[in-house]
Amino acid sequence: MRKIYIFIYFILILLIILSVVYIIKFFSLRKDAIEESNLLNIYDNEVIKEVSEEPNQQIITEETKQTANQESERMIKVRKLKEENSDIIGWLEIPNTSINYPVLQGTDNEYYMNHNYKKEKSKNGSIFLTKEYDWTIPSTNLLIYGHNLNNGTMFQELLKYSNETFYKDHSTIRFTTADEDVEYEIISVFKSRVYYKSEKNVFRYYYFVNAQTEEEYNQFVENAKKASLYNIDATAKYGDQLITLSTCSYHVEDGRFAVVGRKMAIEK
Repeated sequence: MRKIYIFIYFILILLIILSVVYIIKFFSLRKDAIEESNLLNIYDNEVIKEVSEEPNQQIITEETKQTANQESERMIKVRKLKEENSDIIGWLEIPNTSINYPVLQGTDNEYYMNHNYKKEKSKNGSIFLTKEYDWTIPSTNLLIYGHNLNNGTMFQELLKYSNETFYKDHSTIRFTTADEDVEYEIISVFKSRVYYKSEKNVFRYYYFVNAQTEEEYNQFVENAKKASLYNIDATAKYGDQLITLSTCSYHVEDGRFAVVGRKMAIEK
């Protein structure tokens, strides 16, 4: 009996140690993700300085500050982030959620699955744009991936779009590059999975980046609308820039969850 008690005691100690290690890692990864989401804030003073040095803007009025905040601040900050890592191609935000991160693009779709924006190894990975997206065209669809992490960071909150009320309260996606700061109106929210090559007549949304024809574009939009978990009046027409946010989902094996939006017209 004494040996049994010693064994049980050993197992309990081991479980406690493993639990503590897990908790430390859990909060450490969460802390890293939160720090990353606050990256833009570190450039606040530099942005005001840069705006103030533009010709004919010697005095920074409250109106000037407001203009900078609304029109150019995020674009300037993205340009500064690119100086740290040229793979940073933009900043993604869904207002009033935890999704607020830099977007990376590598030469493959593997590297930023387990590296952060500093190119350090990280289980959080990064939010990243598929390597197939060609900025010189530019391509039709910004296909952006991120992990679904149980610490509530990266694209975990994307799954809340399963609830129609959440969609109604968060119906736009903001994406900022060094050249523009725009919003995308969500047109579809759906569950999917990675299909086998042998499966026919299935919606492989994760292959759609650049539409070769109007028919191909319209087919993608039609399939996305059909797959949507609930009806959304907004849609897209040929020529509209699209954005697709994709993450893992565990409703089926190799499940995926996707949110599709179309670029809204920029007000003059």
